[in-house]
Amino acid sequence: MRMRTLFGSTLREAPSGVEVASHGLLLRAGFIRQLAAGIFSYLPLAKRSIGKVERILREEMDAVGGQEVSMPVVQPADVWERSGRYSATGQELVRLGDRRNREMVLAMTHEEIVAGLAASEVDSYQKLPRLVYQIQTKFRDDPRPRAGLIRAREFTMKDAYSLDRDEVGLDRQYGTLYDTYSRIFARCGLPAVAVGADVGIMGGSMAHEFMYLTPVGEDTILLCDDCGYNANRQVARFSKPIAEAGEQRRVEKIATPGQTRSRLWPAFWGYPNPVRQRRSSWSQRSRGPSGSSSRSCAATWSLTRPSWRTRSGRAG
Repeated sequence: MRMRTLFGSTLREAPSGVEVASHGLLLRAGFIRQLAAGIFSYLPLAKRSIGKVERILREEMDAVGGQEVSMPVVQPADVWERSGRYSATGQELVRLGDRRNREMVLAMTHEEIVAGLAASEVDSYQKLPRLVYQIQTKFRDDPRPRAGLIRAREFTMKDAYSLDRDEVGLDRQYGTLYDTYSRIFARCGLPAVAVGADVGIMGGSMAHEFMYLTPVGEDTILLCDDCGYNANRQVARFSKPIAEAGEQRRVEKIATPGQTRSRLWPAFWGYPNPVRQRRSSWSQRSRGPSGSSSRSCAATWSLTRPSWRTRSGRAG
């Protein structure tokens, strides 16, 4: 392709309102054009780049037994009502009605659909395990889209769902996909960090997010240099050290004439300075906890371990 025949043009300067350098460079290079807040058109150069990433995704997912499917993004609301997620999900889920006044949604994930397909297509435990995935355009009505493609309302997502016959198989598939995601980021040249995370609306008993560290991100993760513990700040756990036991003293009344400040009382009584409780080992140091570092993140991928069953097995 020659530049003189390329659909799209470069810009001398980034438009006003651009917050981060990556957004401005994509606009100036003619990769994307913004239609509305968090909604972009991808021009030929961007489509070629996205196609290369999708090829890596398909190669790695197929290598571990994944089978690509395509599921509808517009779904009847009653499917979500049966799972309980219709009322549990906030305004980021787009709700609409068709011409027959039936309630519909623009699905952000497809757990309900996969569960229904598993019930009809998997009629024996001998057909398990199975792994399906799709690469699809999603829409999430984010109240605060920003930073170009980092926090967009319409985006492309690869979502995968595993079907297993027991807990052992579920754990095995989870570990396999964890390693697969790590290889995907390595092939893309992105030094992502896997951290414990909240399961969110997808539910489940365990989840990891793969974070790319950047100063313009919005999430904060905690990384412990000593034990290797990594977690999103929203779910990070730590143990508070037990305070050192001091000498037990007898309670007595003591006159304090002329003493108006409580911090001066020990010296007035002739006692040594009181023992202060040691601060927690996770007390703030600079931008992060002691023994750890705190980073801002973007470009998050999630891996969730489900905790609900389908009729034919376990899905996630």
